[in-house]
Amino acid sequence: MVRRSGEGERRWFYGGGIWTWKLGRAEAQDGLLVVEVDLDGGKRTPLHTHPIAESMWVLEGSLRFRVGDDDHMLDAGDYIWVPSETPHAFLVESEHARVLVIQPGCECEAFFLGASEPIDGSAQQTDFDLLSVSAAANGGITIIGPPPF
Repeated sequence: MVRRSGEGERRWFYGGGIWTWKLGRAEAQDGLLVVEVDLDGGKRTPLHTHPIAESMWVLEGSLRFRVGDDDHMLDAGDYIWVPSETPHAFLVESEHARVLVIQPGCECEAFFLGASEPIDGSAQQTDFDLLSVSAAANGGITIIGPPPF
């Protein structure tokens, strides 16, 4: 399978950003999830955990990433792996960032799909309450606190 630049289902994530599915449950026989994410500066996540490990490869921009009690600055080319059930959050420090989110097992894909909608050209709004609705319905994430930044 080949996905070219710009190819893949594009969705607005209620936590902020445009997510482009590069590989998901429908294609991956081994359950790998790979999503390219375009993020505006200032985007932050609440402190949260996932039942599976998560990794992120920074393609453009800079992020401050908290894992447990430690903060890490990540720039283009940097990669981070977060073990399952480990509290983490991030903040986009640059004007724009682009990352690859990589998760084994696709256990969180239902959450991400439930917490997003297809891009239809209209203005999209960030709505953290809708993240909680999808988390309750689909699992895949536990929000444990507000953004730590």
